[in-house]
Amino acid sequence: MMNRRGFVLMMTTGLVALGIVVGSAIADELMGMITKIDVEGKQLTVVPKDSTKEIKVKVTDKTEVSSSKGVRKIDLEKLAKKLEKAQDDGRKGLEAKIIHEDSVASKLEFAKKKASQ
Repeated sequence: MMNRRGFVLMMTTGLVALGIVVGSAIADELMGMITKIDVEGKQLTVVPKDSTKEIKVKVTDKTEVSSSKGVRKIDLEKLAKKLEKAQDDGRKGLEAKIIHEDSVASKLEFAKKKASQ
């Protein structure tokens, strides 16, 4: 009787662990440079760090932006102005980590600004 109980406990624990691992692996991370923002089409164009190929990622009203100021809902107009300013300063775009599923972004994470030396 103890053997069966131990086996059931072991199998249950294994299935729970497998569910946690698979659940967290569903969302993909894309690290790269946001080079274009289509405000009307609600779409970002991203160039990954390890490639020169552009990837288009859609955003929704539920997409969150995480930065040093905290987490908030995405504002594409504000983000487009920020991108335009960065490109005017000579940068290629905005460096970000985008968490997405099926090319639909759920979260954008921007790197914290480095302290001036």
